[in-house]
Amino acid sequence: MIQNTLIHRARNLAVDTTRAQTPLPLLITGVAGVPGYNALPYFTEKYPDQVVGVRQVNNWRMLGDNIVACDVEDVDGMKRLFDKYQFRAVLNCGGCCALKSCELDPSMAWRINFESVRNLLTVLEGSDTRLVQLSIDLVYSDKLGGGYLEHEPTDPVTIYGKTMAAAENLIQLERPESAVLRISLPMGVSFNGHAGAIDWIQSRFMKNKPATLYYDEIRTPTYTDCMNRVIDDVLGRDLAGIFHAGGPRRLSLYQIAQIINRVGDYNPHNLMGCMRVEAGPIPPRAGDVTMDSTKLADQLGYEPFDPWPLEECWMPTHADWHHERPADEERGPHRIQELLCRNPRFFD
Repeated sequence: MIQNTLIHRARNLAVDTTRAQTPLPLLITGVAGVPGYNALPYFTEKYPDQVVGVRQVNNWRMLGDNIVACDVEDVDGMKRLFDKYQFRAVLNCGGCCALKSCELDPSMAWRINFESVRNLLTVLEGSDTRLVQLSIDLVYSDKLGGGYLEHEPTDPVTIYGKTMAAAENLIQLERPESAVLRISLPMGVSFNGHAGAIDWIQSRFMKNKPATLYYDEIRTPTYTDCMNRVIDDVLGRDLAGIFHAGGPRRLSLYQIAQIINRVGDYNPHNLMGCMRVEAGPIPPRAGDVTMDSTKLADQLGYEPFDPWPLEECWMPTHADWHHERPADEERGPHRIQELLCRNPRFFD
């Protein structure tokens, strides 16, 4: 593990000396979501006074020196924002990823996930502003064995996935020089404490309530710490088109919950598992939507993501793995922050 880490760091160093500067000033949209919420402090610290985050107007609880209230659906408001700051790069993390909400209110989903992208493209028209768009693995439905490649056609089963796939197509058509990164589950802290995959599962266990997760929905999660560095690199390059940005480790939602349960030292009996077919019709669930990120790695010249979780010892080996509690194993809620919400390699 130590040798692999040193090789990884050496590769990062070699790439960092050759990459171009991220165009500044930088606008980050959707800073209330997990990717945007974690990207904002990273880029703010790296590029002081050069980064602005945008939140929805009605999210009045989210405040910060470089956070601006402006709905991305408001074209005139966005134009005024661009006139003021003259952004040279945009990281678009906006959108509604609440699967059930999107199913129950498709017009809302299309407005937030698709029309907002159309409006952003309208504002960017005629400029050379660099655009990096975050999309999602749920533009796919299920593939035997997983490992989706970028050229494979999308076939989403949810309104959320359909709106994100449509937004991808619009960007490819109207601004093909942009980069679209299809991410999976972003593993990091969230603004409201329950929007992220870790937060929701942990909140159930903290309240000593049951949580039911699927055996057959399989994803490729990534630390937001890794995502931030990759996004920074992509912003400074001329990469164009769609790139898969999933981690190297395939995990079912049930396995993810096992890890959170054991690392946090919560009651193992509160974790339940089921197959997708046993769930209700709303929202419909995707299956194995794991992605192959070789194309992105080849373009960057290094492996972009560490596995989540970083250490192999936290990988479940069977369905009751989370019931095992070795005496010499340090566990507790603080360990979730140290091992699962943050990449330990960046903070050792």
